[in-house]
Amino acid sequence: MIRKFEQPNCASCGSRKHSVFCELHGQELADLNDDKGCVFYKKGQIIFNSGQMPQGIYCVHEGKIKVYQVGDEGKEQIVRLAKGGDILGYRSLLGGGKYSSTAETLDDSKICFIPKNTFSKLLESNGTLSMLMMKLLSADLKMAELKMTDLAQKPVRERVAEAILYLKQTYGLDDDNETIAISLSREDIANIVGTATETTIRLLAEFKQEGIIRLDGKKIAILKPADLLKVANVTD
Repeated sequence: MIRKFEQPNCASCGSRKHSVFCELHGQELADLNDDKGCVFYKKGQIIFNSGQMPQGIYCVHEGKIKVYQVGDEGKEQIVRLAKGGDILGYRSLLGGGKYSSTAETLDDSKICFIPKNTFSKLLESNGTLSMLMMKLLSADLKMAELKMTDLAQKPVRERVAEAILYLKQTYGLDDDNETIAISLSREDIANIVGTATETTIRLLAEFKQEGIIRLDGKKIAILKPADLLKVANVTD
């Protein structure tokens, strides 16, 4: 069951400063605050399902989210990870179609919902917001193109290393400046990479044996960032 809680105020929301709504002020910000709703989701709850029609967009106030598609054989492919300040469901809303993916919480999360009419009015009235949305859609397209190239050309070992770096880039590090600030199952990591869970487990064990990472349950610490970058065949 989804539990409601005291709603955050958009004017003082720290996550908004990292979102596409960062430049809203005055009446526009007041309208956003009045029209949005915020809901608490426990870990593992679905925010929206593939095949549903969008009625608005979601903005992550707190939490970590995975967005995935399910193949014909029932295997998940994680297409995106989200954190505080990120918005979800906007591509389907803007395109006028159904959700092509499912969004699920990776930990307890607080998610704000902005109705379609409110979001559309803000896009029409605020040129900066429209430009930020264009940049976001452009970045999504670039990421999708890179993902297709990686799946077609990169060895799995490189893709697993790149997935670890993606987790670091998305969620940052704990206070020890080594451990990635997300607990993720081996299956979820495999679903980011697009390979079998067994292959991911084997490659993580290899990285550990080589001293590149440390494994502590579902947590991963990066001990040799330069070596991991070299394995991933990417530049920092």
